[in-house]
Amino acid sequence: MKVLLKQAYITDPLSSHLGTIQDILVEDGIIREIAATIPDSRAEKLITGKDLFVSPGWVDIFSNFAEPGYEFKETLETGSAAAAAGGFTDVFLIPDTNPVTDSKSQVEYLRQRSASLPVNIWPIGAVTRRLEGKHLAEMYDMQNSGAVAFSDGLHPVQSAGVLVKALQYVKAFDGVIMQIPDDNSIAPNGLMHEGVISTRLGLPGQPMMSEELIIARDIKLARYTESRIHFTGVTSPKSIEYIKRARASGLQITCSVTPYHLFFSDADLLNYDTNLKVYPPLRPRAVSDQLREAILDGTVDCISSHHLPHEYDSKVLEFAHAKYGMTGLETAYAVIQTLFPTLSPLKIYDLFGGNARKIFKLDQPKIEKDAPALLTVFSPQEKWQFIVARSKSKSKNSAFGDHIFTGKPKAIIRRDQLFIND
Repeated sequence: MKVLLKQAYITDPLSSHLGTIQDILVEDGIIREIAATIPDSRAEKLITGKDLFVSPGWVDIFSNFAEPGYEFKETLETGSAAAAAGGFTDVFLIPDTNPVTDSKSQVEYLRQRSASLPVNIWPIGAVTRRLEGKHLAEMYDMQNSGAVAFSDGLHPVQSAGVLVKALQYVKAFDGVIMQIPDDNSIAPNGLMHEGVISTRLGLPGQPMMSEELIIARDIKLARYTESRIHFTGVTSPKSIEYIKRARASGLQITCSVTPYHLFFSDADLLNYDTNLKVYPPLRPRAVSDQLREAILDGTVDCISSHHLPHEYDSKVLEFAHAKYGMTGLETAYAVIQTLFPTLSPLKIYDLFGGNARKIFKLDQPKIEKDAPALLTVFSPQEKWQFIVARSKSKSKNSAFGDHIFTGKPKAIIRRDQLFIND
């Protein structure tokens, strides 16, 4: 297939064409030509539009495609379609499946399935067997089979003794442990942020201390082992402060935040919207404002969608019984571009792919002649409305329904596959 991208601003720090507007011709998955003008007749497919930007493919580092075991929530096919619609060419899948991704065979299954999908699938291997937090999984074998990082997903490792062994284990191959920072012995029945709103709603709360304790503990463990850890779903300003200090002392600590923690606050739960029942919980507006500052000052390395699809019956019921999480791949970029309209295109690429590729040692694709095509095309100024019923995901549990955003992913090109987001 021959695809021609017309008049796109190139956002690639490794490209000799950085900051220029060019036509890009892709043939059989290879960038064949980059020039000021390329005749339309040379291509079978055209990608055109006003205000087009192109960067190397974006990466999401924490998603659940639910397969195997929970295909009624999502499948690899529907999850990949949602990722492509969100501009992502690469997605890390958490191990919270049935069976758990805690063995070489499970990692190989997911990597093999990736070949037929529009996006690259990168399994996150479990830290402990069956996510039980007791005995280490076979991380070395999983790493050799293609696991990109290691995490117990939605069941963060609670035992310091287990985690320190895991950090020592992955150091042998310079691996990364990923944690949602949450001490679940603090307010284990908490349903939302502990504060004024939880009191008004009569719901048990979860304080930010449960996050901060794990961040402080895990930083000490990372210092002891001289290993690498990535915190995802960070919500506390105190956590951000701890991470800044750890980095200043030379530790290899990185972090990511979700779009919905930046966009919503606990006050949005006043109508008991179960789509906003997420993990970690939404925090007060003053806190999310401080998280936005951490984006601007560079403390936050990545935007992570925390795409957690749930079928109708898991969300449309009493708040206390609803499952945690919302879908997020299709709206991740739009939320960030809407909240931060002045972010530079290079900063957008850092947040949505550049930094993740460095942290997790993925190949760094280039927008150069004769390079393999792995491209995300987006329009920072286009206004659009997210209609949940049109979502590519199998599940529709998004709190962003009917929101009007500025900034839309337009297409991805992965090798010889083209996905256009109409």
